[in-house]
Amino acid sequence: MDYVIRGVRADEWESVRELRLAALRDPVASIAFLETYEDASARSDAFWQERTVAGAAGQHVRQFVAEAPDGRWAGTVSVLVERPSDGVRFGAAAEVDQTHVVGVFVRPAHRARGVVDALFREAIDWSWSLTGPPVERVRLYVHQDNVRAAASYRRIGFVPSGASVPVEGDPDARELEYEIRREQAAV
Repeated sequence: MDYVIRGVRADEWESVRELRLAALRDPVASIAFLETYEDASARSDAFWQERTVAGAAGQHVRQFVAEAPDGRWAGTVSVLVERPSDGVRFGAAAEVDQTHVVGVFVRPAHRARGVVDALFREAIDWSWSLTGPPVERVRLYVHQDNVRAAASYRRIGFVPSGASVPVEGDPDARELEYEIRREQAAV
């Protein structure tokens, strides 16, 4: 694979915005993201600058990108640090020190090339390397109808935790929690 997986840099906010807007135009965006293209495109430059600075700093969130050989960003994943003292972010409050993978996207032309696997390896390795209380698990949520994403997550090693949350605005739909526990990753 000729892609470089790396953390975003604080000054790359325009590229962060462009990739996020591309993700929100994807045909499955309505079940993959909790934000619409219209809402994201209306956000100010200051919002994108702050978001990118936070994703580059890596204290509470870290954003990784896959850079193609031509320098164009092929995909991204972000990781939120969740500690039991943080309260509820999404789903139930963290009972253990954990990270939460969000914002997973690979441009269609770069799919089936190992990009998502490489992004996840970086995100999971970063999670295990955090200082402070050790992260015990990495989690994510996937819409029950997002079969392609769920298959990718299982291939990477995530397993259903059994937890789920209702999808806002659709009481019949669920977001299913998947996880990798530290002891599973060490095997």
